[in-house]
Amino acid sequence: MKLQRLGAIASLALTATFALSACGSDNNEPASGASASGSAAAVDCATGTINAQGSSAQKNAMDEWIKAYQQKCSGAKINYEPSGSGAGIQAFIAGTADFAGSDSALKPEEQPQADAKCVGGKAIHLPMVIGPVAIAYNLDGVDNLQLKPATLAKIFAGKVTKWDDAAIKADNPSATLPSTAINAVHRSDSSGTTDNFTNYLSKTAEADWTFGKAKEWKAPGGTGAAKSDGVASAIKGQAGTIGYVEWSYAENGGLKMAKIGNGNGEFAALTAESAGKTIAGAKVEGEGDDLKLSIDYNTKEAGAYPIVLTTYEIVCSKGLAADKLALVKGFLAHAASNEGQSALTELGYAPLPESVRTKVEAAVKNIA
Repeated sequence: MKLQRLGAIASLALTATFALSACGSDNNEPASGASASGSAAAVDCATGTINAQGSSAQKNAMDEWIKAYQQKCSGAKINYEPSGSGAGIQAFIAGTADFAGSDSALKPEEQPQADAKCVGGKAIHLPMVIGPVAIAYNLDGVDNLQLKPATLAKIFAGKVTKWDDAAIKADNPSATLPSTAINAVHRSDSSGTTDNFTNYLSKTAEADWTFGKAKEWKAPGGTGAAKSDGVASAIKGQAGTIGYVEWSYAENGGLKMAKIGNGNGEFAALTAESAGKTIAGAKVEGEGDDLKLSIDYNTKEAGAYPIVLTTYEIVCSKGLAADKLALVKGFLAHAASNEGQSALTELGYAPLPESVRTKVEAAVKNIA
């Protein structure tokens, strides 16, 4: 069932319509100083070592891509540290990461700092991983929890503290809810997942969520846990716990996931199809090779699951060190390829729609 469900993401995502014209080519030509692999799918192989860090949401995707690339390209070594989006951006700015993974775009004040590392170019955002954010919970006897955005906001703002609160009862009229105390888990580190989740709350439950959008958790109370695997472990380890975590971590941890109220007035379960409906409504708002996406969290598309994030690779359009350029381009080209994206379907991610994938592929080829 899991493979059927995740496999459906691929067909759905490939047919999704984005506000972006497709461009680029599927021809993989070797990067300067590199040679193409003789495997069935052409890969731009290069030797050397590159170091990257950031989003823990994309760790499973990165692990898959690194394994595949290094198997095809002897002499290549890619190190990725899932240190969190905020740490990844700071490492890129400091020059200790050749590219950064981030679940949110650079802040206005961060963009010029990142650009300064790109001699003759700018820091651009390349969407590589699309993943739904699950609201996972651990509550005995409750298997089909439903939560409206306002209720979710009250829980994470510390306004609703018991599972049998009237707000939760109103969303779940047929459920038997215990009086157990709610333990709301949030990320303790600077996190693009937190940035996306708080953005979702601020856009869908403004009256109940007054803490804005940020990578750092601002609301009082609750329990902090580091990185995505830490949140998943905390939810699994204690009854009465609820938290937000990427779908792949919820799936791998065997966690229950709540249905979330959408802009159409429905409670949508997190599935490949429901997440894809929200992905299909995203728009590209960056310019040129800077491919920032804007997601409509208030989507009124019937059956849409509204909490979806995009993980970017933040990289210099120009100005990479000569001994890093070929390997960065080769590796990111693999990640953006049909082969690289199709590998995500069994990991709890959504592959890029073809219209976006070809644009990312073209942007990678333009890196100089």
